[in-house]
Amino acid sequence: MANNFRMKNVVFLTAFIFLGIFASACEQQNEGKDVTLALDWFPNANHIGLYIAEDKGYFEEEGLNVEIRTPSDPSTILQTVASGTDDFGINYQPDLLIARDAGIPVVSVLGMVQHPLNSIMALKSSGYESLSDLKNKKIGYPGIPWNEDALDTMLKSDGLTGIEDIELVNVGWELGTSLMSGNVDAVIGAYFTHESISLENEGYPVDIFRMENWGVPDYYELILVTSEAYLEDNDETVRSLARAITKGYKDAVQDPQSGVDILKKYSPDIDESIDRPGADLLQNLWVDVGVDFGDQTPEKWNNFANWMKDNDIISNDLNIDDAYTEEYFYD
Repeated sequence: MANNFRMKNVVFLTAFIFLGIFASACEQQNEGKDVTLALDWFPNANHIGLYIAEDKGYFEEEGLNVEIRTPSDPSTILQTVASGTDDFGINYQPDLLIARDAGIPVVSVLGMVQHPLNSIMALKSSGYESLSDLKNKKIGYPGIPWNEDALDTMLKSDGLTGIEDIELVNVGWELGTSLMSGNVDAVIGAYFTHESISLENEGYPVDIFRMENWGVPDYYELILVTSEAYLEDNDETVRSLARAITKGYKDAVQDPQSGVDILKKYSPDIDESIDRPGADLLQNLWVDVGVDFGDQTPEKWNNFANWMKDNDIISNDLNIDDAYTEEYFYD
Protein backbone atom coordinates (compact mmCIF):
# COMPACT_ATOMS: atom_id res chain seq x y z
CA MET A 1 0.00 0.00 0.00
CA ALA A 2 2.78 2.44 0.98
CA ASN A 3 4.73 1.40 -2.12
CA ASN A 4 1.71 2.06 -4.33
CA PHE A 5 1.26 5.48 -2.75
CA ARG A 6 4.91 6.34 -3.34
CA MET A 7 4.68 5.07 -6.94
CA LYS A 8 1.64 7.27 -7.61
CA ASN A 9 3.54 10.25 -6.19
CA VAL A 10 6.51 9.53 -8.45
CA VAL A 11 4.27 9.24 -11.52
CA PHE A 12 2.43 12.46 -10.57
CA LEU A 13 5.68 14.34 -9.94
CA THR A 14 7.19 13.09 -13.22
CA ALA A 15 4.09 14.15 -15.15
CA PHE A 16 4.13 17.54 -13.39
CA ILE A 17 7.77 18.11 -14.28
CA PHE A 18 7.18 17.02 -17.91
CA LEU A 19 4.20 19.36 -18.27
CA GLY A 20 6.26 22.20 -16.81
CA ILE A 21 9.09 21.60 -19.27
CA PHE A 22 6.61 21.31 -22.15
CA ALA A 23 4.84 24.51 -21.16
CA SER A 24 8.15 26.34 -20.85
CA ALA A 25 9.22 25.12 -24.29
CA CYS A 26 5.91 26.21 -25.82
CA GLU A 27 6.22 29.59 -24.16
CA GLN A 28 9.72 30.05 -25.55
CA GLN A 29 8.53 28.95 -29.00
CA ASN A 30 5.64 31.41 -28.90
CA GLU A 31 8.01 34.21 -27.95
CA GLY A 32 9.89 33.69 -31.21
CA LYS A 33 13.57 33.81 -32.03
CA ASP A 34 15.15 37.20 -31.38
CA VAL A 35 16.71 38.77 -34.47
CA THR A 36 18.32 42.20 -34.86
CA LEU A 37 18.18 44.05 -38.17
CA ALA A 38 20.09 47.32 -38.56
CA LEU A 39 18.90 49.88 -41.09
CA ASP A 40 21.31 51.65 -43.43
CA TRP A 41 19.94 55.09 -42.44
CA PHE A 42 17.05 56.56 -40.48
CA PRO A 43 13.63 55.01 -41.32
CA ASN A 44 12.32 56.16 -44.69
CA ALA A 45 10.34 55.01 -47.72
CA ASN A 46 13.03 52.48 -48.63
CA HIS A 47 12.18 50.52 -45.49
CA ILE A 48 8.40 50.30 -45.62
CA GLY A 49 8.40 46.59 -46.52
CA LEU A 50 10.16 45.85 -43.23
CA TYR A 51 7.59 47.73 -41.20
CA ILE A 52 4.74 46.12 -43.14
CA ALA A 53 6.19 42.71 -42.22
CA GLU A 54 6.26 43.78 -38.57
CA ASP A 55 2.82 45.37 -38.55
CA LYS A 56 1.01 42.58 -40.39
CA GLY A 57 2.62 39.83 -38.33
CA TYR A 58 4.72 38.30 -41.11
CA PHE A 59 7.74 38.07 -38.80
CA GLU A 60 5.61 36.54 -36.06
CA GLU A 61 4.19 33.98 -38.49
CA GLU A 62 7.75 32.87 -39.18
CA GLY A 63 8.52 32.54 -35.45
CA LEU A 64 10.70 35.64 -35.35
CA ASN A 65 10.90 38.56 -32.96
CA VAL A 66 12.66 41.15 -35.12
CA GLU A 67 14.18 44.31 -33.69
CA ILE A 68 14.53 46.88 -36.46
CA ARG A 69 17.02 49.45 -35.24
CA THR A 70 18.48 52.70 -36.50
CA PRO A 71 22.29 52.62 -36.18
CA SER A 72 24.18 55.41 -34.49
CA ASP A 73 26.78 55.19 -37.29
CA PRO A 74 25.45 53.73 -40.56
CA SER A 75 28.98 53.39 -41.94
CA THR A 76 29.69 50.55 -39.47
CA ILE A 77 26.79 48.26 -40.45
CA LEU A 78 28.92 45.68 -42.25
CA GLN A 79 31.33 45.54 -39.31
CA THR A 80 28.55 45.08 -36.74
CA VAL A 81 26.98 42.35 -38.86
CA ALA A 82 30.32 40.59 -39.38
CA SER A 83 31.05 40.70 -35.64
CA GLY A 84 27.58 39.40 -34.69
CA THR A 85 26.52 42.60 -32.93
CA ASP A 86 23.71 42.69 -35.50
CA ASP A 87 22.30 39.55 -37.12
CA PHE A 88 21.28 41.33 -40.32
CA GLY A 89 21.73 44.73 -41.90
CA ILE A 90 20.62 46.80 -44.86
CA ASN A 91 23.54 47.91 -47.01
CA TYR A 92 24.76 48.46 -50.58
CA GLN A 93 26.31 46.23 -53.23
CA PRO A 94 29.40 48.43 -53.82
CA ASP A 95 30.12 48.66 -50.07
CA LEU A 96 29.74 44.93 -49.57
CA LEU A 97 32.25 44.16 -52.33
CA ILE A 98 34.72 46.65 -50.87
CA ALA A 99 34.23 45.11 -47.42
CA ARG A 100 34.78 41.56 -48.67
CA ASP A 101 37.92 42.72 -50.43
CA ALA A 102 39.09 43.94 -47.01
CA GLY A 103 38.40 40.51 -45.48
CA ILE A 104 35.05 41.28 -43.84
CA PRO A 105 32.94 38.07 -44.22
CA VAL A 106 29.50 39.46 -45.11
CA VAL A 107 27.03 38.07 -47.66
CA SER A 108 24.04 39.51 -49.52
CA VAL A 109 20.92 37.35 -49.23
CA LEU A 110 18.31 39.60 -50.94
CA GLY A 111 18.46 42.28 -53.61
CA MET A 112 16.13 44.93 -52.18
CA VAL A 113 16.43 47.81 -54.69
CA GLN A 114 17.12 46.60 -58.20
CA HIS A 115 18.93 49.70 -59.54
CA PRO A 116 21.26 52.46 -58.31
CA LEU A 117 19.63 55.35 -56.49
CA ASN A 118 22.91 57.25 -56.34
CA SER A 119 22.98 59.77 -59.17
CA ILE A 120 24.30 63.09 -60.43
CA MET A 121 21.93 66.01 -59.84
CA ALA A 122 22.04 69.55 -61.14
CA LEU A 123 19.53 72.35 -60.73
CA LYS A 124 17.12 72.63 -63.64
CA SER A 125 17.84 76.35 -63.67
CA SER A 126 21.43 75.51 -64.68
CA GLY A 127 20.19 74.27 -68.04
CA TYR A 128 22.62 71.35 -68.26
CA GLU A 129 21.30 68.97 -70.89
CA SER A 130 24.17 66.49 -70.78
CA LEU A 131 27.09 65.54 -68.57
CA SER A 132 29.51 67.14 -71.03
CA ASP A 133 27.99 70.46 -69.90
CA LEU A 134 29.71 69.90 -66.54
CA LYS A 135 33.17 70.58 -67.99
CA ASN A 136 35.08 73.00 -65.75
CA LYS A 137 32.24 72.97 -63.21
CA LYS A 138 32.34 72.24 -59.47
CA ILE A 139 30.93 68.82 -58.53
CA GLY A 140 30.16 68.10 -54.88
CA TYR A 141 30.45 64.61 -53.45
CA PRO A 142 30.29 63.02 -49.97
CA GLY A 143 33.94 61.97 -49.83
CA ILE A 144 33.23 58.33 -50.75
CA PRO A 145 36.20 57.22 -52.90
CA TRP A 146 34.35 54.93 -55.32
CA ASN A 147 31.98 57.80 -56.18
CA GLU A 148 34.99 59.46 -57.82
CA ASP A 149 35.37 56.47 -60.14
CA ALA A 150 31.66 56.50 -60.92
CA LEU A 151 31.83 60.19 -61.77
CA ASP A 152 34.88 59.60 -63.95
CA THR A 153 33.09 56.85 -65.88
CA MET A 154 29.95 58.94 -66.31
CA LEU A 155 31.86 61.94 -67.64
CA LYS A 156 33.84 59.76 -70.06
CA SER A 157 30.59 58.24 -71.35
CA ASP A 158 29.63 61.70 -72.63
CA GLY A 159 32.89 62.46 -74.37
CA LEU A 160 34.89 64.21 -71.63
CA THR A 161 38.40 63.17 -70.63
CA GLY A 162 37.17 62.25 -67.17
CA ILE A 163 37.25 63.57 -63.63
CA GLU A 164 40.17 65.89 -64.47
CA ASP A 165 37.72 67.96 -66.52
CA ILE A 166 35.84 69.11 -63.41
CA GLU A 167 36.63 70.47 -59.94
CA LEU A 168 35.72 67.89 -57.30
CA VAL A 169 34.57 69.29 -53.94
CA ASN A 170 34.13 67.19 -50.79
CA VAL A 171 30.93 68.56 -49.24
CA GLY A 172 30.29 65.63 -46.88
CA TRP A 173 26.57 64.98 -46.59
CA GLU A 174 25.64 68.60 -47.30
CA LEU A 175 24.81 67.65 -50.87
CA GLY A 176 21.45 69.40 -51.14
CA THR A 177 22.44 72.56 -49.30
CA SER A 178 25.65 72.85 -51.35
CA LEU A 179 23.60 72.70 -54.53
CA MET A 180 20.98 75.20 -53.32
CA SER A 181 23.62 77.66 -52.13
CA GLY A 182 25.46 77.58 -55.44
CA ASN A 183 28.68 76.37 -53.83
CA VAL A 184 28.73 73.57 -56.41
CA ASP A 185 27.18 73.19 -59.86
CA ALA A 186 26.16 69.55 -59.45
CA VAL A 187 26.45 66.72 -56.94
CA ILE A 188 26.99 62.98 -56.98
CA GLY A 189 26.09 60.72 -54.07
CA ALA A 190 22.49 61.87 -53.70
CA TYR A 191 19.48 59.53 -53.96
CA PHE A 192 16.96 60.55 -56.61
CA THR A 193 14.23 58.96 -54.45
CA HIS A 194 15.04 61.28 -51.55
CA GLU A 195 17.31 64.30 -52.14
CA SER A 196 15.71 65.24 -55.47
CA ILE A 197 12.29 65.34 -53.79
CA SER A 198 13.64 67.33 -50.85
CA LEU A 199 15.24 69.85 -53.20
CA GLU A 200 12.07 70.26 -55.25
CA ASN A 201 10.07 70.76 -52.05
CA GLU A 202 12.46 73.62 -51.22
CA GLY A 203 11.86 75.19 -54.61
CA TYR A 204 14.97 73.81 -56.32
CA PRO A 205 13.92 71.22 -58.91
CA VAL A 206 16.77 69.18 -60.35
CA ASP A 207 17.71 67.21 -63.43
CA ILE A 208 18.81 63.66 -62.64
CA PHE A 209 21.54 61.72 -64.44
CA ARG A 210 21.23 58.08 -63.37
CA MET A 211 24.44 56.07 -63.14
CA GLU A 212 23.35 53.06 -65.17
CA ASN A 213 22.37 55.37 -68.05
CA TRP A 214 25.81 56.96 -68.19
CA GLY A 215 28.33 54.14 -68.34
CA VAL A 216 28.31 52.68 -64.81
CA PRO A 217 27.09 49.06 -64.78
CA ASP A 218 23.73 48.47 -63.15
CA TYR A 219 23.86 47.31 -59.53
CA TYR A 220 21.69 46.70 -56.46
CA GLU A 221 21.49 49.82 -54.34
CA LEU A 222 20.06 48.19 -51.21
CA ILE A 223 20.70 44.59 -50.17
CA LEU A 224 19.97 42.50 -47.09
CA VAL A 225 23.23 41.26 -45.57
CA THR A 226 24.31 38.84 -42.89
CA SER A 227 27.61 37.23 -41.92
CA GLU A 228 29.03 34.00 -43.27
CA ALA A 229 29.00 32.56 -39.74
CA TYR A 230 25.34 33.45 -39.13
CA LEU A 231 24.38 32.05 -42.51
CA GLU A 232 26.10 28.76 -41.73
CA ASP A 233 24.57 28.35 -38.27
CA ASN A 234 21.07 29.78 -38.82
CA ASP A 235 19.88 28.68 -42.24
CA GLU A 236 16.22 28.33 -41.23
CA THR A 237 16.19 31.73 -39.54
CA VAL A 238 17.57 33.34 -42.69
CA ARG A 239 14.91 31.59 -44.76
CA SER A 240 12.17 32.70 -42.38
CA LEU A 241 13.32 36.31 -42.37
CA ALA A 242 13.68 36.39 -46.16
CA ARG A 243 10.14 35.03 -46.59
CA ALA A 244 8.65 37.60 -44.21
CA ILE A 245 10.54 40.54 -45.74
CA THR A 246 9.58 39.43 -49.25
CA LYS A 247 5.89 39.35 -48.26
CA GLY A 248 6.21 42.82 -46.78
CA TYR A 249 7.75 44.30 -49.90
CA LYS A 250 5.29 42.60 -52.21
CA ASP A 251 2.58 44.39 -50.24
CA ALA A 252 4.57 47.63 -50.57
CA VAL A 253 4.74 47.23 -54.35
CA GLN A 254 0.97 46.77 -54.48
CA ASP A 255 0.18 49.75 -52.25
CA PRO A 256 3.18 51.94 -51.34
CA GLN A 257 1.10 54.67 -49.71
CA SER A 258 -0.44 52.24 -47.22
CA GLY A 259 3.13 51.21 -46.49
CA VAL A 260 4.01 54.82 -45.67
CA ASP A 261 1.00 54.91 -43.31
CA ILE A 262 2.48 51.91 -41.49
CA LEU A 263 5.98 53.43 -41.49
CA LYS A 264 4.56 56.55 -39.84
CA LYS A 265 3.05 54.44 -37.04
CA TYR A 266 6.49 53.14 -36.13
CA SER A 267 8.45 56.29 -36.97
CA PRO A 268 6.18 59.32 -36.47
CA ASP A 269 8.92 61.82 -37.35
CA ILE A 270 9.21 60.84 -41.03
CA ASP A 271 8.85 63.63 -43.58
CA GLU A 272 5.76 62.60 -45.54
CA SER A 273 6.40 65.27 -48.14
CA ILE A 274 9.52 63.27 -49.09
CA ASP A 275 8.59 59.69 -48.20
CA ARG A 276 5.21 59.59 -49.96
CA PRO A 277 6.52 60.56 -53.42
CA GLY A 278 9.66 58.55 -52.64
CA ALA A 279 7.60 55.41 -52.08
CA ASP A 280 5.88 55.90 -55.43
CA LEU A 281 9.27 56.09 -57.15
CA LEU A 282 10.55 53.04 -55.31
CA GLN A 283 7.48 51.00 -56.27
CA ASN A 284 9.12 50.19 -59.61
CA LEU A 285 12.62 49.84 -58.17
CA TRP A 286 11.92 47.12 -55.58
CA VAL A 287 11.02 45.03 -58.63
CA ASP A 288 11.83 45.24 -62.33
CA VAL A 289 10.38 44.00 -65.60
CA GLY A 290 10.34 40.23 -65.20
CA VAL A 291 12.18 40.47 -61.87
CA ASP A 292 10.54 39.97 -58.47
CA PHE A 293 11.61 41.52 -55.19
CA GLY A 294 14.72 39.96 -53.69
CA ASP A 295 16.18 38.55 -56.89
CA GLN A 296 19.94 38.73 -57.50
CA THR A 297 21.58 37.73 -60.77
CA PRO A 298 25.17 36.67 -61.46
CA GLU A 299 25.25 39.08 -64.41
CA LYS A 300 24.56 42.14 -62.29
CA TRP A 301 27.00 41.12 -59.56
CA ASN A 302 29.76 40.23 -61.99
CA ASN A 303 29.33 43.18 -64.36
CA PHE A 304 29.54 45.70 -61.55
CA ALA A 305 32.37 43.83 -59.82
CA ASN A 306 34.36 43.75 -63.06
CA TRP A 307 33.92 47.52 -63.38
CA MET A 308 35.20 47.89 -59.80
CA LYS A 309 38.18 45.69 -60.62
CA ASP A 310 38.94 47.65 -63.79
CA ASN A 311 39.00 50.82 -61.69
CA ASP A 312 41.18 49.23 -58.95
CA ILE A 313 38.44 49.65 -56.35
CA ILE A 314 38.64 45.96 -55.48
CA SER A 315 41.33 43.39 -56.21
CA ASN A 316 41.20 41.19 -59.30
CA ASP A 317 41.28 37.97 -57.31
CA LEU A 318 38.15 38.67 -55.22
CA ASN A 319 35.69 35.78 -55.63
CA ILE A 320 32.35 37.42 -56.46
CA ASP A 321 30.36 34.18 -56.14
CA ASP A 322 30.94 34.23 -52.38
CA ALA A 323 29.55 37.76 -52.00
CA TYR A 324 25.90 36.82 -52.50
CA THR A 325 23.52 33.86 -52.50
CA GLU A 326 20.33 33.19 -54.43
CA GLU A 327 19.20 30.53 -51.92
CA TYR A 328 16.77 32.83 -50.14
CA PHE A 329 14.92 34.33 -53.10
CA TYR A 330 11.17 33.61 -53.02
CA ASP A 331 9.20 34.48 -56.16
